[in-house]
Parts: sequence; structure tokens; C-alpha cells
Amino acid sequence: MKQTIITSILMLLPMLANADPVEIDGIYYILFKKAKQAEVTSKPSYYSGEVSIPKSVTYEGIEYNTTKIGDYAFQDCRDMTSINIPECVTAIGALAFQGCSGITSIIIPEGVTAIGAQAFDQCSGLTSITIPNSVTSIGVYAFSNCI
Repeated sequence: MKQTIITSILMLLPMLANADPVEIDGIYYILFKKAKQAEVTSKPSYYSGEVSIPKSVTYEGIEYNTTKIGDYAFQDCRDMTSINIPECVTAIGALAFQGCSGITSIIIPEGVTAIGAQAFDQCSGLTSITIPNSVTSIGVYAFSNCI
């Protein structure tokens, strides 16, 4: 049994993401080569102003579709004032925007189905949010401490 689990894990390793995040046009991603998908990842307090996530990115000649805003991706980016999320994004991870007090409004696109726990916790400047019908799961405390 133990050998089977280890073998299964080793077989999955090539399908997993690059070990280190890569920066493409000012945004950090984890790239999933086999699935050709990109997940926005964290770079604490790095992002500021208006941030636009592209529908896809190209790295080393391979195009990756942006499908997720990962856990902690924009955490504590207090100087970020707005975020544009493409419709190809299907999930917003836990604590993704926690502490982004500079954001005043956000429109979650129709493709998103899940919003993680504490995703917008402590977004004290947030006064308007649009959540589409496609969202079927909202994690605990997703909007806690939002005035």
C-alpha cells in the first residue's frame, strides 16, 4: 500500500507546477505545464495601483490559460487600488485579497465558481462587490472586517 502511494505521487510530479513562481509582465504565476494553466501566486505587498490579470500568458513559448487566483496571491497589497479579473478565472483562493484596503470595488466575473475562506478579509475600503450566479461556494469569513 505504502509503495503504491509513493509510486502514484512520483507519477504525478511531472504534472505538477514549476517549483518556483515565474514573473510575467509584472505578475507572478505558478505554471502547470501539462494542463497549460497558470495560477496567480503571491508576492507579498508587491502589487500596487490597478492590476489587470490577463486571460493567458506565454512562458518559454508555451501559452497558459489563467484559471485561478491562488491562495494569498494579493495578500496585504494595501496600495493596490483595483483588480481586473478575466472570465477564464474559475476560483479565487483563500486569503487572496486579504488586507487589500485600497480596493474600493470589485466585479467577480461569471466564470468564477468558488471564493476561498477570508478571500477579502480586511478589505476595509471595499464598498461594492458584484458576485455572479456562477459562484456556488463562498468560504468562511470571505468578507469579514469589510466596512
